[in-house]
Amino acid sequence: MADPKAFLKLPRIDFPKRPVAERKHDFKDLYKPLPIVTIREQASRCMDCGVPFCQGDTGCPVQNLIPDWNEMVREDRWRDAIVSLHATNNFPEFTGKLCPAPCEQACVLGLIETPVTIKNVEFSIIERAYADGLVQPQPPKFESGKRVAVVGSGPAGLAAAQTLRRAGHGVTLFEKADRIGGLLRYGIPDFKMEKWLIDRRIAQMEAEGVEFRTSVNVGLDVTLEQLRGEYDAVCIAIGAEAPRTMEVPGMDLDGVHYAMEYLTQQNRRIAGDYMPEEGAITAKGKRVVVIGGGDTGSDCLGTAHRQEAAEVYQFILLPEPTKERDPSTPWPYWPLKLMNSHAHEEGGEREWNVIVKGFSGENGRLTKLHAVRVEMTGFMQFEEIPGTEFEFEVDLAIFAIGFMGPKHDGLINEGRVPVDGRGNIASRGYKSHVDGVWAVGDARRGASLIVWAIREGRDAAIEIDQYLTAGRMAAIA
Repeated sequence: MADPKAFLKLPRIDFPKRPVAERKHDFKDLYKPLPIVTIREQASRCMDCGVPFCQGDTGCPVQNLIPDWNEMVREDRWRDAIVSLHATNNFPEFTGKLCPAPCEQACVLGLIETPVTIKNVEFSIIERAYADGLVQPQPPKFESGKRVAVVGSGPAGLAAAQTLRRAGHGVTLFEKADRIGGLLRYGIPDFKMEKWLIDRRIAQMEAEGVEFRTSVNVGLDVTLEQLRGEYDAVCIAIGAEAPRTMEVPGMDLDGVHYAMEYLTQQNRRIAGDYMPEEGAITAKGKRVVVIGGGDTGSDCLGTAHRQEAAEVYQFILLPEPTKERDPSTPWPYWPLKLMNSHAHEEGGEREWNVIVKGFSGENGRLTKLHAVRVEMTGFMQFEEIPGTEFEFEVDLAIFAIGFMGPKHDGLINEGRVPVDGRGNIASRGYKSHVDGVWAVGDARRGASLIVWAIREGRDAAIEIDQYLTAGRMAAIA
C-alpha cells in the first residue's frame, strides 16, 4: 500500500547535472539519469490530489494523466505507465527533455514543499519503455484511401503526421531542410536534447508508413495548389520562424546575428556537416552579448560557453524579477520570478533594463554596441533614463528576442493563405480559410511551447480525420 505521507518524508531529487567544468567542454546531455528506485520514490511523492491542477489547463497542455502514471511507476507497473503516457503525448521524450514543466509549477505539493519531479518521471517512463521494447511501430489496422500532406516536421507536424497515419490515412510529410525535426533538430542545442532521440521516433514513424520528403520547400519547389490537388487534406505546421527584429543602425555589420542562425550552425557542426569558414558564426575567443532573456537566449549563452567565448553577457529589456513568485502570477499559474538556467550556472553576466540602440564597427565588422538603460512604466512600456547611454565593446551580438510568427514568403504568400492580426495563419478551430487546408502549432497560435505544438498536432489530426471520414461517408451515402 502506498505511503500517504511519502511527500512529507521524501525530499525532491532532480536528475543530477554533470559538473560545470566537465559539461562546458562538450555538447553532450546536461543530465545524468537516476536509479529506478529513486524515480519510483519520487513518483510516490505525488499526493493524488482530488483536483490535479498539474494536468488541467493550468498545468499540462496535453493533459497528461500525471497522478495515474505516477502511481503506476511507484508500483513498478512500467508497461501500464507508458500506455497511459502515450495516450496523451506522442513524444514524451521531447517534453521530458524540453518542456519548462508548467505541471510542476501547478503541483499542489508545491504550495507547501518542493513539487513532484513530474518531468523527470515522464522521461524515465519513456526511456524504460524503450529499454523494455515497449515502443513499437503501430501501423493502422485499415487504410482509409485518403491522403494527407503535412508541411513541416517540427513537433506539431510530427504529432499530426503520426496521429493521422495511425487513423489509416496515407501521410506524406514535407520538410524544407535536409533532415527531419524542424526546431527540435536545428533550434535546440544537443546539450538540451541529443538528436538520436528524434531519429528513433522517425524510424518508428517510417515503420508505421509515414513518408518523409526532405529538401522540399513547399511554396517554392511545390505549390500549395499542387498539394491540394494531389492530397485530400493539407496540414501546415511550418512553425514561427520569423525573428522579432529591431530597426537599429548597424544590423548589417558582420558579427550581428539572429539566434536561429547561430544555433542552427552549431547543430549542423555537431551533426558532422561541413561548415566553411566564410560565414561561420562562432563565439570562440570573442566578447559576446546575447540580447534577450528567454529560453532561446539561454541556449545561445550555453552554446557560447561551449565554443569558448572569452566573455559572455546577456542584455535584457525587462527589470530583474524577484526570486519569489510575483503576486500577479499566483499559484497554480506559471510564476513570474527570477529563473536561473543551466547556462547561468556556467557563467556570464546579466544586465537588466537595457535596450540596444544600435551597433558600430570598423571595415564592416562589429566592434561596439550602443545601449541605454530604461525603466518600465506600464505593461511592456519603457522609458529611457536620461544620461544612462553607454557603449560596450563586443565581437559577436546575438538577437534572441523572440519570434513574430510564420514567415510570409513562400507558402503563405504563394498559397494566398490568410493571416490574422498577429501574422499567424487565421483559422476556425484548426481549419484555415483555404479549403482543405489546416494550420497547426506555432504557425497558427504564435511562438509557444513544444508541449502545445504536440497538443495542437494531435487535435488538428482529429479534425482532419473527421473531415476525411465525413467526406467518405457522404460519398458512400
